[in-house]
Amino acid sequence: MTEVSSLTGRLLVAAPALADPNFDRAVVLLLDHDEEGSLGVVLNRPTPVGVGDILASWAGLTGEPDVVFQGGPVSLDSALGVAVIPGDEGTSQGSRLRTGGGEEAPIGWRRVHGAICLVDLDAPPELLAAALGSLRIFAGYAGWGPGQLESELADGAWYVVESEPGDVSSPRPENLWRAVLRRQRSELAMIATYPDDPSLN
Repeated sequence: MTEVSSLTGRLLVAAPALADPNFDRAVVLLLDHDEEGSLGVVLNRPTPVGVGDILASWAGLTGEPDVVFQGGPVSLDSALGVAVIPGDEGTSQGSRLRTGGGEEAPIGWRRVHGAICLVDLDAPPELLAAALGSLRIFAGYAGWGPGQLESELADGAWYVVESEPGDVSSPRPENLWRAVLRRQRSELAMIATYPDDPSLN
């Protein structure tokens, strides 16, 4: 079996032609990607539900908008916390993932990539409050079985780009699809101007 090059920590940006309504103009942060499959959360699907309505103890740690985001179509009754650890944004690529060795992993969170981490929502928020920067709560996630994402990538359904810590906590998630594409130094920047309804073009 060919080894899968990990895309963990990268963004999947939906191509305009992607027909699945769950992922129309979606920006997905990949939290796990290996030969067993992929798991991520959609960063730009805010819901009208306030974090305080379902996870009151975490509400004070979430940024604006302080609502629950729909992370994807799978397990909508489960919640995932994704946060940025301040001060880690400038860490070099080589040292980013070294939490092994002599360093102890902090209680309550697991580094995904660079400054981005997964938060254990069962941990007491006060244990993590000092360490966390911006926190987002996601209901559900996006999941792919072995080889499924690779097949979609081969079909041109997604663009794979680097994530930035600010993507997780964007105060204007409705603009994230265009913003991520616009910052690319390639022909992808032109796709940011793609009309919402191509028939009006």
